[in-house]
Amino acid sequence: MEKIILNNGLECPAVGLGTFMLSPADAENSVREALKMGYRLIDTANAYVNERAVGRGMRESGVPRDEIFLSTKLWPSEYEKDSAVDETLERLGTDYVDLLYIHQPAGNWLAGYRRLEKAYKEGKAKAIGISNFEGRYIEELETEWEIVPQFIQVEAHPYFTQKELRVTLDRYGIRLMSWYPLGHGDRSLQNEPVFAELGKKYGKTPAQVILRWHTQMGFAVIPGSRNVDHIRDNLDILDFTMTEEEMAEIAKLDKGERYYHRTDEQLVQFAAWTPEFEKA
Repeated sequence: MEKIILNNGLECPAVGLGTFMLSPADAENSVREALKMGYRLIDTANAYVNERAVGRGMRESGVPRDEIFLSTKLWPSEYEKDSAVDETLERLGTDYVDLLYIHQPAGNWLAGYRRLEKAYKEGKAKAIGISNFEGRYIEELETEWEIVPQFIQVEAHPYFTQKELRVTLDRYGIRLMSWYPLGHGDRSLQNEPVFAELGKKYGKTPAQVILRWHTQMGFAVIPGSRNVDHIRDNLDILDFTMTEEEMAEIAKLDKGERYYHRTDEQLVQFAAWTPEFEKA
């Protein structure tokens, strides 16, 4: 497995399993099977309401906890709660996470970031990150952080390469973890001719070529699936390397256009919503 070295020296697998939109039953099964086939990065969140299931899948896999890079995210309703980190760890069935994010720049997000910094100092999080912090939000956080985050999780794919954001990330050595890595909804990205051509050359599907593009860009990538065959295919991307010329051809697809457009009204709604966590 290829690794990404973080700005605190920690290593993170380049390819992982995301659990967004997976039911607890599906998350448990996908995590268990992914770990058995060689995945070592698992991503979840308070808001996915499947942390307990993720923890069960990890234990059922038989893979030692110290071999798994586990990331999760605090939701805005948890930012000001003193017990938020401990409750998150309890749901996951672990005494630390490898990466702890704040999920949205909503509510009292600075209190959330302070909670991450405290967890980092206490060893409850080996790395910390920010999710969906772009533009003015990361600019404001820059003036406030005591500990520079190790990761940011944002939408990224060949149509939207986060070129502007990466200027800031490069300044601090913050690494990017991609969501919507294959685009979203329509299959226009996967249907781009360049991916069919490269897939034919390397014996891969267009989706596998796109996922490999992410890792060659230096991103961590966390495609999610409930289909075990798809999970296996998503990991089978590290046995080929595209040339600089091929990466340059893919770069021409960058439109600076995202699929997801968050509004200020949604941030207000996020701050008001509380996840109904799974019962023990």
